[in-house]
Amino acid sequence: MNNTQNQKVLILNFGGQYDQLIARRVRECGVYCEVHPYTMTAEEIKAFAPIGMIFTGGPDSVYAQNSCHPDEAIFSLGIPVLGICYGCQLLAYHLGGIVTSAAEAEAESETHETSREYGKTVTYFDTENPLFVGTPETSVTWMSHGDYMKQVPAGFTLCAHSDKCPNVAISDGKRRFYGVQFHPEVNHTQYGREILHNFLYRICGAVGDWSMGNYKNLAIEQIREKVGTERVLLALSGGVDSSVCAALLSEAIGEQLTCVFVDHGLMRMNEGDQVEAVFSKRAAHFIRVNAEERFLSKLAGVEEPEKKRKIIGEEFIRVFEAESKKIGHVAFLAQGTIYPDVIESGKGKAATIKSHHNVGGLPSVVDFREIIEPLRLLFKDEVRQLGRELGLPEELVMRQPFPGPGLAIRIIGEVTKEKLSILRRADAIMREEIAEAGLSGTMNQYFAALTNMRSVGVMGDGRTYDWAVALRSVTTDDFMTADWTRIPYEVLDRISTRIVNEVPNVNRVLYDITSKPPATVEFE
Repeated sequence: MNNTQNQKVLILNFGGQYDQLIARRVRECGVYCEVHPYTMTAEEIKAFAPIGMIFTGGPDSVYAQNSCHPDEAIFSLGIPVLGICYGCQLLAYHLGGIVTSAAEAEAESETHETSREYGKTVTYFDTENPLFVGTPETSVTWMSHGDYMKQVPAGFTLCAHSDKCPNVAISDGKRRFYGVQFHPEVNHTQYGREILHNFLYRICGAVGDWSMGNYKNLAIEQIREKVGTERVLLALSGGVDSSVCAALLSEAIGEQLTCVFVDHGLMRMNEGDQVEAVFSKRAAHFIRVNAEERFLSKLAGVEEPEKKRKIIGEEFIRVFEAESKKIGHVAFLAQGTIYPDVIESGKGKAATIKSHHNVGGLPSVVDFREIIEPLRLLFKDEVRQLGRELGLPEELVMRQPFPGPGLAIRIIGEVTKEKLSILRRADAIMREEIAEAGLSGTMNQYFAALTNMRSVGVMGDGRTYDWAVALRSVTTDDFMTADWTRIPYEVLDRISTRIVNEVPNVNRVLYDITSKPPATVEFE
């Protein structure tokens, strides 16, 4: 779905690990932005008409063979540029400077002091520079660079330095080119948001016209324009994303929308009935398809996570095709895809972390003309805010994320009815105890998973050999990174005691204390 926001910032993606976090920070400043591949041509950028561009970090060295480089012509477009880390070195490299490896710089230095920097670094700023106005002269930044700008280009001045590196930040005010070797988008950089705000408002001239209210009106207008008088079938799971998508589409096209809830038998305790109770009243046309046997038969004997995801995704499409034929011609399939889904599915240069069943376009044999994804450019917190704009109840807006493949990816290995029953009961107990302790609002996602490990235990006077359940809880701002939750021991104790006493065939409970990265939020 294209956006016709008056003011836009273009983020060129060079493969850095914080690319999408930059986008989120820009939007937090009230400015719309989009992330596009670094291969975007100068003509395409000119047509996009951004008020500014941000070059992201990346894993390459600018002088290395096959490294990522932008179209040279973009430096002549008159558009302000902020280069971050690798993006900063690209500015230096393309505009006449010299970039070398830190090792080479050290070998040539008389002092042999290192010029590579990683992690928290005390940094000194020229606070008269428009990029750093309003920030302290000294603060902590987050560095991550192994290369060194041996010579900055003509016309550039140094505007920040550290104890080890004299050119932490460079600027050419005349051409409005700025580069920083640290990451202003991460929380570890103390005044990073202020620096980004300065670039957007002082240098690019942003007015701050990005809001969920504006997005809602724009999205409704674009949905109506695209759909016309055709009918739309929505894949409704009852989660936040698909629920907001349903509300948005309902407001845009009303009777033209049919919501199909596929109960694949992989939902949490009583969840299918809850979804039906809510949306049978809200949607003009609501259909529930009970397809548990169909999905479980396809998943029989399958253990590999990616294969499970792909099977479930394919079956979703097939079910929707079948339902659309029953209700007559339907041109569009709607999905609640959001930005992190796209990112983690390996679009662009980023590595594939895991595929999502609602990402990647239509299968070659699909009967729908096109997929509509009105939330595709939104982060989770933006989706929630859009839900509020659309008048959805807070309990639905703040519902925890639940993956499209459901409990299938919270069961390690093969999915069976028996395992699903075990996991549903364990998960329900965890949720009950978290709510009873008043902790629901202190964590962003929490659930139980069933491992593929069986262990020896003792119950009564007898030996057992049963399943181990793992508990998982994370706190996060954006789900791109997440920290494990410090649940009080007494709460964990109650959860564990209840699970081993109330759930058959479980004799051990584990708690996952791994953050993201290196782990993902889900187990598979």
